Amino acid sequence: MEKAVKEIRLVDMRALDNTDEMIVEGYAAVFDTVTNLGWMKEVIDRHAFDNADMSDIVMKYNHENSVLPMARTRGGTLQFDVDDHGLKIRAKLPDTSVNKDIYTLIREGVLSKMSFAFTVKSEEYDYDTDTRKILEFDKIFDVSVVDVPAYETTEIYARSKEQYEEEKREYEEKKMSFEKQKLELMLSL
Repeated sequence: MEKAVKEIRLVDMRALDNTDEMIVEGYAAVFDTVTNLGWMKEVIDRHAFDNADMSDIVMKYNHENSVLPMARTRGGTLQFDVDDHGLKIRAKLPDTSVNKDIYTLIREGVLSKMSFAFTVKSEEYDYDTDTRKILEFDKIFDVSVVDVPAYETTEIYARSKEQYEEEKREYEEKKMSFEKQKLELMLSL
């Protein structure tokens, strides 16, 4: 399964100022909201996280492996909750220089978006509307605070160019097959 990165505008990503700790909250994913990838739309079903492996999620900055992790579920510094709105996160950032900088940027509103990396277990396509609905995630790898989205919309994918092109090619092949079956059915009537 391919690993995808989903970028979501945070509804209320914020730094909580009423404590000496660096605590941030926000949504890494939002349900039933259409994301336009340019060539296809996508929607996350509200039950997509029900059976996902979320045993060890790392919080990162821009999905970078070269930057130290900001928080982690395994260490207890990252918590998540799937509520009626989406995948909500709450992180207590350890006292590091990188985390201090990121916390300040979140508090000042400079960083206000999140993203998550995942694999899909089950999905369905509506080729008439060019929409993919993610029914079930397989694994959630990370949630990330991001600064520059790949597209200037509120909800967006941030994939490498190679991942983007491969997914687009696969989708176009599936759509052509669907259109061919539809045509064959019409001709057989």
